[in-house]
Amino acid sequence: MDHDQPAQHLTFRVSDTHLALAVDSVREVTRMPRLSRVPHAPHALLGLANFRGTVIPVLSAAALRGQAPGDPSRLIVIDTGELLGLAVDDASHIQQADAAQPAELIDAVALVARGLPDRTITRRAHEITTALLADNAKDHATTALVIFGIGDQEFALPATAVDSIAPLPATIALVPDSDDVVIGNAAFGDATIPLLSLRALLALPRSDTPTRPRIVIARIGSDRVGLAVDAVRGILHVPDAVIDPIPQALRRGHAEARIQAICRLDQGNRLVSILTAEHLLRDDITTTMLEHTYTEPQAPAITTQAEQFVIVRIGADEFGIPVEAVEEVAPLPEKLARLPNTPAFVLGVMTIRGALIPVIDQGLRFGAGPDTGRARRVIVVRIGELQAAFVVDAITQLARIDAAEVRPAPDLGNSETRVFDRVAQLGHRIILIVSARMLLDRAEHDLLLGLARTGAGASP
Repeated sequence: MDHDQPAQHLTFRVSDTHLALAVDSVREVTRMPRLSRVPHAPHALLGLANFRGTVIPVLSAAALRGQAPGDPSRLIVIDTGELLGLAVDDASHIQQADAAQPAELIDAVALVARGLPDRTITRRAHEITTALLADNAKDHATTALVIFGIGDQEFALPATAVDSIAPLPATIALVPDSDDVVIGNAAFGDATIPLLSLRALLALPRSDTPTRPRIVIARIGSDRVGLAVDAVRGILHVPDAVIDPIPQALRRGHAEARIQAICRLDQGNRLVSILTAEHLLRDDITTTMLEHTYTEPQAPAITTQAEQFVIVRIGADEFGIPVEAVEEVAPLPEKLARLPNTPAFVLGVMTIRGALIPVIDQGLRFGAGPDTGRARRVIVVRIGELQAAFVVDAITQLARIDAAEVRPAPDLGNSETRVFDRVAQLGHRIILIVSARMLLDRAEHDLLLGLARTGAGASP
């Protein structure tokens, strides 16, 4: 090997400036990928990208150098001890270090350190959250339920049996010679699954009132089945003490056998029938489904270490919240009790089982702007004594994600972004996982700070 051979540099362009990086620090040059935005990120951080199965932060080379960002078309993936992406206008060629007109050589590590001075490695907040949730579970045994309505009756499935919630698909393949229970087959993601009418399955009377059905995708053994319901009321953690099993003497017919317990809410004024997923299907329905349902593509098996997340949409972005930290998911109340002299992101307070909790517009907190959509939802999060309700634009999914697809988030550059402690790969989407503890701590900090600022501004 010739140790006197000149070092090689990759040259690239940022606006009208030609720069160079040592080739041995460059992992790959590629087109700009789709980016997932990170709320409260430093100016130089454009977002996160999927690089061959690894989620990496993408930084604007122009912003790191204090230049106005242009329209970058190339991504240089560099290895500085961890993988990072530099967004540049053009990456042209390799040149020798002693070229006649060498480009300005930059130190990538120093450049990132100057642009993101607060970048540090910290203990992941989900470790603290997990410990607190485990302590809560010991003291307060609860069950997470997905509650839905059929007519004026409410039913539920344990959240562990629900994969996701979706609107009724526009295209459904009908099944010949089927009864009212079988709606047909429909595509969800990369699989085709059967759709059943839960109203017919439970032998409930027909309704003349038009509805916009929702599909609850339940996992029954190794199969997935879509259950059509009139409306999804939300997700609720309920104390096991308010769940009463159905007496054996009442389990006479098919419909009764599918109900395993009754949940008493609102001091017994609201009763929810809890279904058992394993007993939902009759043998004849199962046979019909197997004859007319396409085989799902083989996918990696979900391990026992899988986690379940409530996936929410805020603006154009999606985020995940561990289902164990979600006490309740409900529609945004039409009226909230307003608090005087509070910051704009505090919409008011609401009462949850006798407790007053602040309602925070998370779209304003994450810089997505206000949203007045009718489908907005409230996510009630509790860890220990901390509790708050966060308004989101929509619930897009209840997702069970294999632990191998959930990884620590890259260090994103400042204390504000540490509310996102992990990232998950959900198909082609990158989902930022919210640390419930950090979210509540940040909400409490912002609320107190906002109140102080508002109070100071209101003073004569």
